[in-house]
This record gives sequence, structure tokens and C-alpha cells, in this order.
Amino acid sequence: MAAAYPIQACQVDLREQQYKDNRVKWTPVLERFERALQDVCGEGTDASLARHQTRVIKVNRMLEIAFENDLPLISLVQSAGVFLPQQFRVFHKGGQLFHDLAVRTLHGKPSCAIVFGSSTAGGAYHPALSDYTIFVQNQAQVFLGGPPLVKMATGEIIDAETLGGADVHAKQTGLADQLALDEFDAIHKARDWVASLKPRPSSLPLKTVDALPPRYPIDDILHLVNPDIRKSFDMKEVVLRLVDDSRLSIFKPKYGTNILTAWSHIMGFPVGIVANQVSIINPNEASKAAQFIRLCNQQSTPIIFLHNVTGFMVGAKAEHAGIIKLGAQLVSAVSCSQVPHISIILGSSYGAGNYAMCGRAYKPRFLFTWPIGKCSVMGPDQLVGVMEQIQSAKTGGEARSAPTQEAKEQTAKFKAQAQKDAESYSTSSMVIDDGVIDPRDTRDVLGMCLEVVTGGRQTVVEGGRILARM
Repeated sequence: MAAAYPIQACQVDLREQQYKDNRVKWTPVLERFERALQDVCGEGTDASLARHQTRVIKVNRMLEIAFENDLPLISLVQSAGVFLPQQFRVFHKGGQLFHDLAVRTLHGKPSCAIVFGSSTAGGAYHPALSDYTIFVQNQAQVFLGGPPLVKMATGEIIDAETLGGADVHAKQTGLADQLALDEFDAIHKARDWVASLKPRPSSLPLKTVDALPPRYPIDDILHLVNPDIRKSFDMKEVVLRLVDDSRLSIFKPKYGTNILTAWSHIMGFPVGIVANQVSIINPNEASKAAQFIRLCNQQSTPIIFLHNVTGFMVGAKAEHAGIIKLGAQLVSAVSCSQVPHISIILGSSYGAGNYAMCGRAYKPRFLFTWPIGKCSVMGPDQLVGVMEQIQSAKTGGEARSAPTQEAKEQTAKFKAQAQKDAESYSTSSMVIDDGVIDPRDTRDVLGMCLEVVTGGRQTVVEGGRILARM
């Protein structure tokens, strides 16, 4: 069954030269993306060792995703504990793992640990705090202190298998719930464990229509969007390449046109979409988006936020039209919304615009970034301009007619650092998002996320039933 929403026709001719040029400009962007993908997939390299600190943060983020989406957790465990050269950076964040495992059990969210190899010190607590454990025979070893530490502390000489091997924990301590012949057998036993769990209840609408593909190829995105995020693009045309059968029901199409608000389906799941058609949010856009978010809450419809925003409009006209008050209402609507949010940073995501579009601080269930995406308090050019004005004010309020060479070098260095800090690979390395994705995978990623967020328990609040009108 197809959705009842109207089909939206493409309004651009991709044969025009500007769209062909856009596709050519994506080539180096995607080549860099592939190189970065290889780096993050590598293990045992200098790059992987440098990631140790953020690996802990990433694990904590995975547990957060599993908890809020009511997912069972399977951990493949082989850990020597804290990486000592980075112990101060890792120790405190690493302890959150054990706290979160205990809280999962408190809330009835099951966890399974498959122990593949030696797990020492803090690594030993992971299976101990899991609801179900599977040990690989003749490989898994779990102990608080290994043979060298035991010898140093007590003088006792003992081998690792006798101290805490899989057979010891299966026959003596009871820590092992299952023994597996090898790693493949362990995975099969974990699948059996998942099959024994109760189905997850859901208060959100599941798939309501057939998941028809868009009427336009997803590859068109690379023609529609210029990788230079300072160049505008038609967000509606991008959306038509993401939603089922290219069908949209647009909310207030003639009002607050800088923001596109619409209902649609992605992979058969009903969604509300909030997307920046123009990068500036005016008072009318703020008011419209806040109303739309409340309407989605009334119907328990997940919301997709597509970022390409530089912030709210400034100046006398916007101030007198109530941009502070209306912008605050939008931020409040995003903050108080109880339906799942999924954010994708397509281009820029700066300042309060990032907050209004459900950036990381507003806890979307998932947040991904295109390789060209940038996230910061403001754009690098604006940031440099503001800093120059501040410096000028400190030196008497008069701009120098000819900046010194030293000042030029400082400005260039500051701008280069600001650009690096804002780019997708930097923000993703700090787990500001959940990954950098190929734009052509956006629909598939959204479909996966929607399947996750619609399968778990949801909070229903009476406040979602108040009048949504502006």
C-alpha cells in the first residue's frame, strides 16, 4: 500500500552545467572519506592506539543508544583493562561502563558478554556485570590480577588457565553460563540467547505503508549539493531522494519558507521532517517549526532533522519581530519533545541553529554527519572577524590600517584551527556525532535508525496533548 501523501515532482534539470560541476567536486571529498574509513577500521596500528581514549567514550555512547532504545546488548570481550600510558584520560570514563551495565539490569534491559580471550582487571568486571555470559573454551581467561601480579603480590606461582580459565569459571566460580567450542559457536549461543528474550513493546507506529523507493536516484544528491557548504542548495530536492515514493505532505508551505516541515515515510516508517531550506532561521520559521514539532508529538511521530543552518537572523528587524522569544520557543519544543529525534548534518550546523535543529546537546537518538558537514559556534570566517573586532577594541577601538605580518599569521593560524575543529572528521572523533556517512547512504541509515527507535518503549506525556498552534 502506498502512502496517501502527494507525489512531489523534481523541479531541477540535472543536465545543467552547475549540477555536473557539483558531481566532479565530490570526487576528492569521497576519496578522503574512503581513506578515513580505512583508518578507523584498522586495528593494531598507530592510529588505533591513538583512538584508545575515544574508544572508551564510543563504548559509553553505544550503551546509551542501547538503553534509550530498549535494545539487548551483546559485548565481545577481550580486555587487558586500562591502557596505562593514557590511564588518567581513560580511567574515569571507563568506569561508566560498569555503572551502565548494572543500571541496565535494574531496568530490565538484558546484557550478554561473550569472552573471547584474556580479560584482566577492569576487563573482568564486564562479564561479571552482564546478565548472561558465554566463555570460549581454552581461550577465555578472566581474573582481577594475572599470574605476574599474583606472583608479585602473594608469591604464588600459577598459570593463567588454572587461575581463571573458562573451565574454572564454568565448574568452580559459576561466572560462565555457557562454554563455547570456538568463537563461531559462541556467536551461535548468543543468538540463541537473543531468541529467548521477550519481544520489545512499542508505543510508536510501526511500518504503515510499503517501503517504496524514491522516484529519483539517490546518486542525484551528489549533483544537487555543492561540497562547498557556503553554496546554497535546494533541501526539498534532497528530501525527495530520501523519502518513500518521493511523497511529502508539506506543513505551511507558504509560511516561514526558510524551513521545510513535512510528513512522509522512510522505509515504510512515518516521520516528520524539519529541514533548513535556507540556512537562516527567521521568526516565522522558528514559530512554524515549534508548532510542527508539537504536532508530531501529538501523533507520536519520530522527527528527522536535516541540518544546513548558520543560525538565527540578527538585526533590528528580527529583534523587533521577537526572534529571541520565538527562537526560545523552538529550542523549548525540541528540548521537551518526547518522540525520537534523528539528526543528519548535511552542511553547516552553527551556533544556536545547531541547538534548534537538535544537535548533540539536545540528545537526538542518532546523529550522523556528511563528509562536508561542519559544526561549530559559528563559521570560521565569522569567528575570525569577531575576534579581530574584539582585538581592535582592546587596542583603542581603531582598526589598524595595515595589519602587521605577525597579526596576519596569527589570524591565518586561528582560522585554520577553527576550520579543522569544525570539520566532520574532528567532531566525529570526539563522538559529537555517531559517524560520518556517505550522502548516498543517508536513506539506508535513516531506515536502520527508524527501525531501532520504533521498536522500544516510549515515554508518553500528557503535555504532548496541549494545543500545538503558534
